[in-house]
Amino acid sequence: MAHVGDLLAELLVRYGVTHVFGQPGGQTAALYDGISKRGPHLRHILVRDERSAAYAADAFARLTGRPGVCDVTVGPGATKLSDGLVESRNASVPVVAIVGELPRDWAPYREMGVASQGFDQVRFLSSITKSTLDVPNAAALPQLVRSAFRIATSGRPGPVALVIPHDVIDADWQPGDTDLDVDDRYTRAPAFRPLASADSVAAAAALLKKARRPAIVAGGGVHASRATKELGTLAARVGAVVVTSFSGKGAVDESTPLSAGVLNPLGTTESLDLVRRADLVFWCGCKVGQNTSHNWTLPLTDQATIHLDLDATELGRTFRPTVALNGDARSTLEALIALLGDQPRKPWLQDMSMEKRQAAGQRAEAETSDAVPIQPPRVMRELVTRLRPDDILISDASFSAGWIASHIPARLPGRHFLFARGQGGLGYAVPAAIGAAAARPDARVVTVSGDGGFSYAIGELATQAQHGLRTVNVVLNNGTLAWLAMWQRLFFDGLRQSVDLEGEAVSPNFAQVARGLGCEGIRVERPEELPGALDAAFAATRPVVVDVRTDPTATPIHSYRRRLAEGKSYPRPGTVYQLPPWRRSPASPADH
Repeated sequence: MAHVGDLLAELLVRYGVTHVFGQPGGQTAALYDGISKRGPHLRHILVRDERSAAYAADAFARLTGRPGVCDVTVGPGATKLSDGLVESRNASVPVVAIVGELPRDWAPYREMGVASQGFDQVRFLSSITKSTLDVPNAAALPQLVRSAFRIATSGRPGPVALVIPHDVIDADWQPGDTDLDVDDRYTRAPAFRPLASADSVAAAAALLKKARRPAIVAGGGVHASRATKELGTLAARVGAVVVTSFSGKGAVDESTPLSAGVLNPLGTTESLDLVRRADLVFWCGCKVGQNTSHNWTLPLTDQATIHLDLDATELGRTFRPTVALNGDARSTLEALIALLGDQPRKPWLQDMSMEKRQAAGQRAEAETSDAVPIQPPRVMRELVTRLRPDDILISDASFSAGWIASHIPARLPGRHFLFARGQGGLGYAVPAAIGAAAARPDARVVTVSGDGGFSYAIGELATQAQHGLRTVNVVLNNGTLAWLAMWQRLFFDGLRQSVDLEGEAVSPNFAQVARGLGCEGIRVERPEELPGALDAAFAATRPVVVDVRTDPTATPIHSYRRRLAEGKSYPRPGTVYQLPPWRRSPASPADH
């Protein structure tokens, strides 16, 4: 006799799911039985920590557009999902999380863990997902699975939790007439491509035609819509400089004359300089968050603006755009392109070229440095010479993101860079590599983490080794939580409290740890050792950790570098925090 676990596994197969990332529990054993019967079409990947299941599913979804699927058991399994689900929620990534639950009759005993591991999972998960669906019985499961995939992929994508009680998933199942029906429109995001209104598209085209110094800020929505080709066409046609958010990196080939890198306090200097000089800024698939807007100092008050977003609630959140475009990025860009002819802007292109040359010259000094401890830009330069354009590069949070953003250009339009910027939590890169390898098994996957972030998920090296992944995990090991150490020093009169990760008698050697977990490990302490170490890492047939001892005073944040050089403290930020200014953009580009 088949059971509901079989039904759920079969529905996953019919929705095109190939991998499920998670950890088993007694409450979900029926699902595992269903998965085991459906190999090789459906494969389960065991992770060492449930947080990693959510991060792996997130990375899989970003690279494929298909919902990433993870599973956990009741209680601690569900609570550990929270980091990854918030990341996916804020970054608009489609994920379906299957969560075990106590039997329905045990509901009176969930509170305070009277029934082991019990708590109000639905209320907890509802606060961090796009939707949480509680399955009341076996008959309702097929429709709720269909709802989960529809909600995850339609509109603004996001994570959906499907909470299934133990007695429901274990129940006998006899196939009914509609049990296995699926809606193939919801196997991939975006499920639909709504087009912004014709009048708003025409108004945006008029602004672009009039602008003398247009800039485009491309966000993760460009990748989610698979609109990189259309974005490149539009930029070339109107002669616009293109910068991206972290999530939008790779929206254009960054070796082209129109690209100016990542717009972020950890990004390139030319990105901010050129956007500030623009008379029109087109925010494309970008929510204009705190970091991309440089703490809401952008857009400037005299800049005309266009804001294109699938989610209408983002339009006007932090500023009132001159033209608001509510629609899918690809379909709306196609409509815009149809209204625009070629408009070369040679003076603006010359300005871009000059800014980029100057900024590249400034970066080159650190990229070629022979200093000891090693400068992180030197590590990035060595990586650039070994990365293929279609490799997948995954950044952990903190300074790693800035080093990648500023020193490793995207050389192919498309999503080849993954950043944990939805929530910005440490510990993303190593588990995300598991999902990335499942999504693109022929690609090479490289992660870059600081030693703080790498420590969060170090156990997943064993997962990488178990599945024979050819990952290269680079650790920028400076022995400290550098961002926080600098914050304390700058704003709290030289304070240094609980930011050091090693002491006189303890200095973690991640290369040795890697070898103990079944990977190769290489320790690098001098810059001349980098080429040989990376050559060996990229030639390896199993996961490798390259543990690089780096300078703890190095930072990709330009304002921090300046302040550290000045050697003085500053007023605590808490004394000057205020609401960001809400701006109304002018009706058209300024005539100057």
